[in-house]
Amino acid sequence: MREVTLRIENMHCGACVRRVTQALQKLDGVKVGEVRIGAARVQAAGMVRESALVNAVEKAGYPALVEGRSIINEGRLKVEQDACD
Repeated sequence: MREVTLRIENMHCGACVRRVTQALQKLDGVKVGEVRIGAARVQAAGMVRESALVNAVEKAGYPALVEGRSIINEGRLKVEQDACD
């Protein structure tokens, strides 16, 4: 397994952390480590693509990037509404 750290935008509270944790836990081959406001550290089996991790977090309502990667499209970091309810 390899460790991947995600930079996650717009996480403001414990409910946000739970949403991101649950989204990542739904992926096969992923072991969720630490999730905190602004970042998540996950262990991913060889077959899990980094894009699948990012997509899962974004589907939960939070823009995400793999730590250490450049932003390909800055528009991805813009969110129309706050995901915290």
